[in-house]
Amino acid sequence: MSDLEIEQFMCRSDNFGVLVHDPETGLTAAIDAPDGQPILDVLARRGWSLSHVFLTHHHADHTAGLAVLQDKFQPRLIGPRLSMDKVPGIDLPVSEGNVIEWSGRDINVLETPGHTLDHVVYWFSDDQIVFAGDTLFALGCGRVFEGDYAMMWESLEKLGALPDATRLYCGHEYTLANARFALSVDPDNAQLKQRAEDVARLRRDDLPTLPSTIGLERQTNPFLRASEQDLKQALGMESESAESVFTHLRKAKDKA
Repeated sequence: MSDLEIEQFMCRSDNFGVLVHDPETGLTAAIDAPDGQPILDVLARRGWSLSHVFLTHHHADHTAGLAVLQDKFQPRLIGPRLSMDKVPGIDLPVSEGNVIEWSGRDINVLETPGHTLDHVVYWFSDDQIVFAGDTLFALGCGRVFEGDYAMMWESLEKLGALPDATRLYCGHEYTLANARFALSVDPDNAQLKQRAEDVARLRRDDLPTLPSTIGLERQTNPFLRASEQDLKQALGMESESAESVFTHLRKAKDKA
């Protein structure tokens, strides 16, 4: 099994476009479709033909490019079963526990509702890569729009349970703002302080802050650390449940 080639690039104002290419089979998948033209441009530059799109959820900034890509390549569209009434043309609807065979690999589907009710992520277990959409960000997590806080915390726990070495790709370049908030609630975390410096340097050089790893997020992302006693103490919430701590953090971030 050959190593995957992953091309990450900016779409719209702060969305990431991601293309995943298997040089052995020639298959190429897009993770979501924020904007058609930038994706077409990268495909042309790399000489790749789009065979699949993996859709994480129905929001327009993740689906706006679908029509252009479908017109040009007719890729197989894989998306959440709960998106079928919102996104036309899903060829393979998926839900929790489904395993998709793609390019000789097993792609595991995890339902992660909270940001939206239909949200799924794709865990390429053979390659230890997860494409988390708008559920988990570097040093952050998605806003809770359609679900509730309990639902979102359960989704984050699911992602936090993946192997530490799992590389994390997500839908937006929000890391600099996330780092500022993380430091405000977890100021004594030495690993977070170092990471915030690294993030600031990358953004000064106009470089992406992703991919991250699940292990790094578990150490530095306050939304994944809601069950940890040192963070609870920093927040004065020692006796509170992890779900309560997460809810407090997410509401505070909404106001930041």
